[in-house]
Amino acid sequence: MSSTMIVQSEEAKDRAATLRNRAQLSANKNLLFWYRELYRDQFKDFANPAALSILEIGSGTSPLKRFLPNVITSDVLDLDYLDIVFDCHEIDRLDAVEDNSLDVITLTNVLHHLKSPILFLNRAATKLKAGGKVVATEPFFSALSTPIFKYLHHEAIDFRISEPELGQVQGPLASANIALPWLIFFRRPEWLQRLNDNFDLTAFSVRPFSALSYMATGGISHRLPVPGFLYRMLFLADLALSRRFPAFCAAFFTVTLTRS
Repeated sequence: MSSTMIVQSEEAKDRAATLRNRAQLSANKNLLFWYRELYRDQFKDFANPAALSILEIGSGTSPLKRFLPNVITSDVLDLDYLDIVFDCHEIDRLDAVEDNSLDVITLTNVLHHLKSPILFLNRAATKLKAGGKVVATEPFFSALSTPIFKYLHHEAIDFRISEPELGQVQGPLASANIALPWLIFFRRPEWLQRLNDNFDLTAFSVRPFSALSYMATGGISHRLPVPGFLYRMLFLADLALSRRFPAFCAAFFTVTLTRS
């Protein structure tokens, strides 16, 4: 089989998986609630998110546009409900979005799928207004979440990488190292400094988000029979614990970068 046919086969599998994941997420009310609360938290420092120019990277499964209809959706997969289809590593060449025009570029569980997340972030800065933000949410490795991600989650984890890149790229869903963003923003300050030319790292911020509440939804692959009213009460306690004891129990974090 030729390399072109292999790539096309991987893309077809990823497209089918994305459509399946999107349908399963939509059917999981507790998971939709988790995402709604995440988006509220991501945009809580903006006075009126509905008036912003926002580009989302990796919108294939994402429900963000349900909550913020003004979001420009995008993905590398060609899906008919997206606004833009492109490889985000080439965002600086994207004619569909003018340079210096965006208030926010947002990503949720996408950075760890990128071949070169730092390359992407530096190129993404060209599309942001001065003072514009990148808002990204990624897995956080705490005492509680680390064994869950290592032994119960299907995506690859490698803490020993020598460069902030993926070693192999097989497709947008199959390629991943969920430890990569956590290493950049928490463990390898020399990697973070590679963003210094385009972002004001003195204004860089990270905020834990939730502990076990994502897992309690069953995630995209499963649906746990937790009543909605009970889940909402447990979510509030879970969020508070993740903020109070992040090193012990946080499972996700949101990073905000400001263009200099």
